[in-house]
Amino acid sequence: MQNYTKTLKVVPIQHRGEKRLKLIFGYNKELIQQVRKITSCRWSETMHCWHVPDTERNLILLKEFKVPFFRNKTESQSSINRYSKSDKIPSENNQYKIQKYIRWLKGQRYSENTITAYTDAVQVFLRYCRHKYISAINNNDLVQFNYDYIIRNNYSENYQNQVISAIKLFFTRIQKKDINLEEIERPIRPRKLPEILAMDEVASLIKSIRNIKHRTMITLIYACGLRRSELLKLKINSVDSKRGLLYIQSAKGKKDRFVPLPEKLIGLMRVYYKEYKPKHWLFESTTRGKPYSDASLWKIFKQAKDNAGIKKLATLHTLRHSYATHLLETGTDLRYIQELLGHKSSKTTEIYTHVTLQALQNIKSPYENLNL
Repeated sequence: MQNYTKTLKVVPIQHRGEKRLKLIFGYNKELIQQVRKITSCRWSETMHCWHVPDTERNLILLKEFKVPFFRNKTESQSSINRYSKSDKIPSENNQYKIQKYIRWLKGQRYSENTITAYTDAVQVFLRYCRHKYISAINNNDLVQFNYDYIIRNNYSENYQNQVISAIKLFFTRIQKKDINLEEIERPIRPRKLPEILAMDEVASLIKSIRNIKHRTMITLIYACGLRRSELLKLKINSVDSKRGLLYIQSAKGKKDRFVPLPEKLIGLMRVYYKEYKPKHWLFESTTRGKPYSDASLWKIFKQAKDNAGIKKLATLHTLRHSYATHLLETGTDLRYIQELLGHKSSKTTEIYTHVTLQALQNIKSPYENLNL
């Protein structure tokens, strides 16, 4: 890899409730290409920078770029300085166990993102315990790691639960050793209500999009309650216009499902198809044979939201939340909504009962009965 003349500054940030690394550097085409290879790398229009997940693996990758590297001095010491590059997992046997863990995760058909996150978690833990044989690691080491590494660095509750789950899975499946999670302080997951757009806001958002391809993508997410990954994986044969159905394959949890296609949307999709003539993926990028990119889809939504004058902290997933809430408000049974969204548990779907305006507006406050 050739040397770069630009410097790279890395700043830990919180972005939409997730720990990310903000990358600050002058324009350099080759460096951009390297940065974009990092899993879940995204461009932020508001911050005008690239940012990546704040993981041990990404910190190591960034340090390996041949470019002067700086960190925000005001930040508390984090994992990038906790271990030197020589602090690898101490033995070949442990490396073998990591590879065995990866093979097991792949055999269980875990997603690539989950495999990466779980592997990172175990590697960080084994580096923390690098002065002990893996067979000698016990529950107390995990309790101490939880405090020293996760709590002290103020990592999120979701990250904490993910790391502990990954380590437990590694020891129970690979080491055949039980980990007692009752001794570990695990946070209660915060129950946050999702942001919802009103129907007129959704209409304004869609109307603000002039490009037929862009409008079709955003409309499809709302009209069928799709995750953005589900939209980008749609193929030509995913659409059954005669039956008015959309076939979602290998969605979250490796589940397939059908969702109804509104007749009005089928007309829009036909106009789009005649103009763009996609070959394989329903929505293709400018690079032949590749699906539309996640970053480009987000940029379309952000521009549409700005053009529609929507000030809420909405994301593409907000359209899915809005779809479910609007279905509930118009009388659709919660069980059907669960099936349409592809939720494994009804408890996941029940959160929408807490955000329906119709139910809330019908509640009469006792204040109205006061004789004032």
